[in-house]
Amino acid sequence: MSEVERYINAGERENTRRSYRGAVRHFEEEYGGFLPASPDTVSAYLARYAGSLAINTLLQRLAALAHWHIEHGFPDPTKASVVKKVLKGIRTLHSVQERQARPIQIAQVQQVVSWLDAAIRKASCANNVAALRSHTRDKALLLLGFWRGFRGDELTRLQVQFIQVTPNDGLTCFLPHTKGDRAAQGTTFHAPALKTLCPVEAYMAWINLAALSDGPVFRAVDRWGHISERGLHINSLVPLLRSLFFAAGLSSPDEFSGHSLRRGFAAWATSNGWDLKTLMQYVGWRDAQSAMRYLEISDPFKELRP
Repeated sequence: MSEVERYINAGERENTRRSYRGAVRHFEEEYGGFLPASPDTVSAYLARYAGSLAINTLLQRLAALAHWHIEHGFPDPTKASVVKKVLKGIRTLHSVQERQARPIQIAQVQQVVSWLDAAIRKASCANNVAALRSHTRDKALLLLGFWRGFRGDELTRLQVQFIQVTPNDGLTCFLPHTKGDRAAQGTTFHAPALKTLCPVEAYMAWINLAALSDGPVFRAVDRWGHISERGLHINSLVPLLRSLFFAAGLSSPDEFSGHSLRRGFAAWATSNGWDLKTLMQYVGWRDAQSAMRYLEISDPFKELRP
């Protein structure tokens, strides 16, 4: 790999490259399309999968095809008028309500933390290293994810060497790249030290127990208590959270996802008087439209209902 190629690859997120490769492979192998493609072929591809794939998935496939053509020096067929018209028709005929993650409420966070604290004490008394480490990790993951309003992939990409703790104040987390950081300048987040449900205290308990000085913050713990050198994979986060919520007795744990912590924090902040601008700055949203997707709209008729 040349130096130019190395820097080009560094400028693209691995998740994006992986999804684009999968989309192009689907177009060629599953659909039987040929590249470079014509606008009519792309339109036919969209029409073929309009009833089986979500609109967001189709948009991702279009982005991948556009990227392939631009990278290889061909005209981008996805910008053609016929493709845009077909896409508009698909939105009209196959419109569905977007599914959103169920937000976790502050009372539910307290319930899960209470269960974890009891499990940590039990594991410590029984000298159960595996349980002690996994429960301590889960408490830090839950509280830091909630109070920072992190996306799931941001949680899994946190690095110990990029986190600084200031006693009685909080901690700062630096992420070299985030979803909203298009210029790849890196983003610094602050998490507060709190009297209860403290993310800083939970983070330090996990770091000290695991004896981590660098590398991924959140890692797999096997049944013997061994801590992996690698960070948790993004695909393991949702099963981990749902398993934790089930064990702690939350109702319908399968309704939660990796965005439940982020939506839950947004709901908590809004109910505690945060204005939209403050919330956007804290969480890292670039535009109000993105932020509004996470907010729970209060019922204006609440006081009038029987």
